[in-house]
Amino acid sequence: MPSATLPNKSEVITAYRRDEKDTGSPEVQIALLTERIKHLTEHLRTARHDNASRRGLLSMVGQRRRLLAYLHRRSPERYQDVIGRLGLRR
Repeated sequence: MPSATLPNKSEVITAYRRDEKDTGSPEVQIALLTERIKHLTEHLRTARHDNASRRGLLSMVGQRRRLLAYLHRRSPERYQDVIGRLGLRR
């Protein structure tokens, strides 16, 4: 599912952006990926044989992991803030 079709994409961007024009910071990207991952996880609970979506989910999880590692290297304070707000257990 493309991220543009998430019902609350603008709300997520507004909640995690760093300034008024921010749409691409690691925090925003991680938050959007987390929403997409949650949505796709729910879909896969009912459609167990949808292997194409499962592959996409694994790709998104890997991308989020790389973004979290980047943020942890660059700014551990921002990293801690993001995982706390999103409820990730890293």
